[in-house]
Amino acid sequence: MQKITPYLELDAEAKQLVDRVKNKTITLTPSESAVLNQLIISSGAVCTKEELLAEGWVDRVVAATSLTQCVSTLRKKLEPYPEVVLRTIAGRGYQLNVSNRSHITMLAVNDPIAVRDALIDVSLLVKVSGIVIAVMLVACLWYCCDYHGVVKNTASWNSEKTIPLNIGGIKQGVPLLYKDDVAHLHPSMWQKHLAPESNHLTQLKSYSGYAATDGNYYSMAICPDYDKKGCSGHGLINIAATDLTPAGLHMDSFAELTKTMEQRIRYNRVIIPPTELDEANFVEHNYHADIYYPVKGEMLVRSDISLSLIYEDDSSGKFYSAACVTDEGCLTTPIKYKVKGHFTQYREKIGELDVDVFQVKVTQKQLFKPDKVSSAAMPFYREIRKHEIIEEDLYFYRLYKDKETAVWIVPLLGNTVAWYKYDKVNI
Repeated sequence: MQKITPYLELDAEAKQLVDRVKNKTITLTPSESAVLNQLIISSGAVCTKEELLAEGWVDRVVAATSLTQCVSTLRKKLEPYPEVVLRTIAGRGYQLNVSNRSHITMLAVNDPIAVRDALIDVSLLVKVSGIVIAVMLVACLWYCCDYHGVVKNTASWNSEKTIPLNIGGIKQGVPLLYKDDVAHLHPSMWQKHLAPESNHLTQLKSYSGYAATDGNYYSMAICPDYDKKGCSGHGLINIAATDLTPAGLHMDSFAELTKTMEQRIRYNRVIIPPTELDEANFVEHNYHADIYYPVKGEMLVRSDISLSLIYEDDSSGKFYSAACVTDEGCLTTPIKYKVKGHFTQYREKIGELDVDVFQVKVTQKQLFKPDKVSSAAMPFYREIRKHEIIEEDLYFYRLYKDKETAVWIVPLLGNTVAWYKYDKVNI
């Protein structure tokens, strides 16, 4: 058998063409079979008329017109196969040319060798087109997958800088996390909100901290008793500023004021409905923080934030969060905002900092509108109202965790960093 294409062969002994796709044969005369066999053996080279006459009519002397008639008949029998062309080379002879474009769709599915050979013979254009389509398909799947959102959002943060902070008279550098497009990263963007003449905390000897900004909120998270064992969770300081005007927060009276505000009832305790617990035993990982927002000439505003995670496997589960905004004079009816959804946890890097990223698919948002809002709390009410309207995945970043505390960047009131107390509760 002489193979012409992956599915068309010449059976020289039987003097016939064998079509493997249509499962049929085409009868050839002895001369046609011999001439075609010689053209195939020549592998695309030009065969002279003398060569073909000698092969087609052995020990016989015939006129050149016999070869011409033979070639004409062969061409008609090869017409169903446009990729096989029998060419006349003027003044030289004939040449059998087989196109590299194989008709893969015509291949017999029960002929794996033919399929393999056809795939190898596919033209460069077809191969390149296939690769381009495959790349586009992979890119489309990547763009639409959840992990693409995680990578994209995490990549928008940086952690290459540290900034010096003066907290209670103690100067120390802290890691800074910031968005790519933030222009103002000078330490004064954080420091200017603390009144220098009263920036004294007699009990503070040292601290550990983080600073963050998304360009709108400038926040800092401070643990005053951090040591090698971690942070105890006592006396945590979380301050976030939304106004560029120096707030003039008096740190010497701040501690007493926050104690008073934190002794009030916590409206935002996360209560997990029993109907949502599919099994008898669950573990709730609860994180709680008080974040304070100083604004010049306004009352101090506090946001009481709680996060709860209930793992259903190693990296995903149910997510609950609640925020309650009040002011120091209780002039604002508590602004309560709850979010419920399903989280998936990823381990990523922001610069050189390893972080846990929690992508939250929100299933429910609930805003309890206040009866009255003070001018100090109004910007936060607007921010929460906007947050409630926008439909999108939420991304929470856990920067640090020990047995008692954790540091999170939370996207509920801007993207603010805060040091949270941690509790593990069996339900």
